[in-house]
Amino acid sequence: MNSVPRGQAPRWLDVSRETLLRLDAFLALVEKWNPAINLVAKGSLPEAWNRHVLDSAQIVSLCPADARSWVDFGSGGGFPGLVVACIAQETQPGLSITLVEADKRKAAFLMQAARELKLEVAVIAERAETLTPFGADVISARAFARLAVVCALAERHLAPAGTAIFPKGAQAESELIDAQKVWRFDALVTLSLTDLSGRILSLKNVRHV
Repeated sequence: MNSVPRGQAPRWLDVSRETLLRLDAFLALVEKWNPAINLVAKGSLPEAWNRHVLDSAQIVSLCPADARSWVDFGSGGGFPGLVVACIAQETQPGLSITLVEADKRKAAFLMQAARELKLEVAVIAERAETLTPFGADVISARAFARLAVVCALAERHLAPAGTAIFPKGAQAESELIDAQKVWRFDALVTLSLTDLSGRILSLKNVRHV
């Protein structure tokens, strides 16, 4: 797929210039902090706008219009959580966003980045399995764990009618097959707009067999 120059939006991302500037400012913070904390793989930085920012941005369109709460697990360097927050500030200003990151240094980065970008997000520096169920309308996790593992997050933390959004790579189909051995769910598989081999899995009604 064609790369988009940094700071520019592909046709499918309909946001203001202000939001694009905020996303670019966020990426600059990732670049600044990365040598000390390793937020993303060093080799991915030259293509970070497409590989991380836009790859995260595409999942915002899968958020139900009436969603009021979104929880991102394993937020790491802010992908997709802070990217979602940057865009939702314009497109869904009533959406409450929580980032869960057990690594204290990465959580500190997330809090600092949110302050500098003037984003109203909550950052929780704890392990997901220790937290009281959120009852969230949407949860997400990118590059966090295999589908069979993150399904447990969906079952525990989603509202009854909630949606779990999990970006996956070329192994998406095999992960679906493995997960269905122990989980039941309604799945929507969407082709990635930034990676020919990528898939985005949107799950509802997640329950253990």
